[in-house]
Amino acid sequence: MKIDIVTLFPEMFDSPLSHSIMKRAIENDLLEVNMVNFRRFGSGKHQHVDDTPYGGGAGMLLKPEPIFQSIEEIQQRSPITNKRIILMDPAGKPFDQSMAEEFSKEEHLIFICGHYEGYDERIRSLVTDEVSLGDYVLTGGELASMVMMDAAVRLIPGVLGNEESAETDSHSSGLLEHPHYTRPAEYKGMTVPEVLMNGNHKLIEEWRHMESLKRTFERRPDMLEKRELTDQEKDWIKQWQKKD
Repeated sequence: MKIDIVTLFPEMFDSPLSHSIMKRAIENDLLEVNMVNFRRFGSGKHQHVDDTPYGGGAGMLLKPEPIFQSIEEIQQRSPITNKRIILMDPAGKPFDQSMAEEFSKEEHLIFICGHYEGYDERIRSLVTDEVSLGDYVLTGGELASMVMMDAAVRLIPGVLGNEESAETDSHSSGLLEHPHYTRPAEYKGMTVPEVLMNGNHKLIEEWRHMESLKRTFERRPDMLEKRELTDQEKDWIKQWQKKD
């Protein structure tokens, strides 16, 4: 996968790309990341990339020329035609696990990281996706793009050491992830459930499924509204509701 980041602050990505999963993906030639500082295409002596809005109003807007020219440079450099161009925008579609899975299957992602009050509206004509990290406003799009990159890259086959890790993550199955335990078997009076130590894989899988459902039921019941429950899952939920 290729990723291009259109940003005013490429140095913000130095640390995330030089550690952990991202670093491993790059070293194993599963990921290529390029930075495009769009200030290079700014106007005048000081390379301005923003200007006041027509009609008045508070704040400054990103000018169209620097972003357009950045995308044109990327298009000339990369022969891949089916690029996903993603605009970081608080008004965009909320980012979630299914979107991360979509992004992980793309050959080339381009993240446009905005700053200031907003974008000249014509910039939107360039993009395939307008995406928000959540219902709040950040100073710029860099942090949001880092989160989206991390969520997508870890799903690329070969990036994680154990492919099952991504498949069993919270949200991938539509449920929150079940509890995990490791050694020691007892610590400060807290013990590992016996079912995890008996070697019966069928019972272990059933326990994990039940605990995933229970955790989702208790913490994120809204997720269950989108799920077609099995008869077994309905029975478990009825039992928990009676205890309440």
